[in-house]
Amino acid sequence: MSKLLSLLCLLFLWTSLIAQTDWQWTELDTMPFRTANNAVCEAIVNGEEYVYSFGGIGIDKDYGSIHPRSFKYDVANDNWIEIDSLPDTQPKIASGASFVKGKIYVFGGYHVAQSGTETSSTKVHIYNPQTDLFEADGASIPIPIDDHVQCVYRDSLIYLVTGWSNNGNVPNVQIYNPTFDSWQVGTSTTNNAYYTAFGSSGAIIGDTLYYYGGATGGAFGAKRFVRKGFINPSNPTDISWELMEDAPGDPNYRSACSTRGNTIFWVGGSPTSYNYDGIAYDGSDGVNPSARVLHFNQDLYSFSDDINQPYGVMDLRGIGKLGNDRWIICGGMDTSQVVSNRTFLLENSSLNLPEIANDNIKISYQSAIIQIETRTVSSAFLMDMSGRVVDVFEKNHKFVIQKEDFNAGIYFFVQDQQSVRISIQ
Repeated sequence: MSKLLSLLCLLFLWTSLIAQTDWQWTELDTMPFRTANNAVCEAIVNGEEYVYSFGGIGIDKDYGSIHPRSFKYDVANDNWIEIDSLPDTQPKIASGASFVKGKIYVFGGYHVAQSGTETSSTKVHIYNPQTDLFEADGASIPIPIDDHVQCVYRDSLIYLVTGWSNNGNVPNVQIYNPTFDSWQVGTSTTNNAYYTAFGSSGAIIGDTLYYYGGATGGAFGAKRFVRKGFINPSNPTDISWELMEDAPGDPNYRSACSTRGNTIFWVGGSPTSYNYDGIAYDGSDGVNPSARVLHFNQDLYSFSDDINQPYGVMDLRGIGKLGNDRWIICGGMDTSQVVSNRTFLLENSSLNLPEIANDNIKISYQSAIIQIETRTVSSAFLMDMSGRVVDVFEKNHKFVIQKEDFNAGIYFFVQDQQSVRISIQ
């Protein structure tokens, strides 16, 4: 086979793969009830996948439409049923739900009185998917919390990070151990508007917790801040916090967040923060959702903001993470603050593309250049995300890319039958 033909074959292969990078949205069975600000997570029961929704707010978007109703979605059979309501004395919104070691834990949230008074919750509700029943509540949350970041660490600990507590944002990190029904105090975030927030969302990759967006400060403006905390695996209460660069694009408030491999991503949300009725905190108007998915690749230390999604959804408090690179979101608010009963399956095969160099391709990121060293002495080329070849390299095993020669973005370095994704910033 000629070198030209080999190059064309590789180009065809990678163009085919890149053509699959878009998120695919499939609308599924509608929920039995329109609900937003509902706590959502997945669960595996006897090998079968389910998604659960707990509490939230109904179509009138006032204190009287906040409800405790809960629902279960059977993924294999594409149908929703109603299950027992949250076992609280008052309905609530802005809780968080996590599936750990066979059970679902629903934390916090807040109640709204007719007078408008908002009270953060200390409740920990425990739902057993095997019996489809709530068990006795867990140990109360030490500091009442709502609209917090909620993450699972190594299927063993649940982190509640910052959020709102009755009268303001708090920097606290509260760590729940489901095995012992006990709480530990984690290293707090810095107590300023860069870190403390409500309406943020995040997740953990390995030993690093990331959270993004949310509302901070007296005016409750939505933010673009991304924060990360390294969790000491020898002492999971010890967290080293760091403020990263701002994410690209609009600010973000109440999006859904999940991970795949070394990529974390945020779905939907709104560029403007708002109250539970969907009206901006500054009183200017109703808020509309963002039709976007923001990605951050931990290995490449780079963002990718896909703003061309077919749907926009906001007021999300969780996502169901299924197997085989599938996720489900349900409820939330659509355009014009319409409370939704829609269910979407999200798929993205691009998350299966190589994220880091393999044993045969080594990458060194430096301030002005990217050095690439391969085991094979051969020609190579650089291709952008559209499949266009932007540079061709003569036969070698050491290559240098001058960052200033290219636009910022994601590229593929391809040599023979091997390739690796690189980021130029």
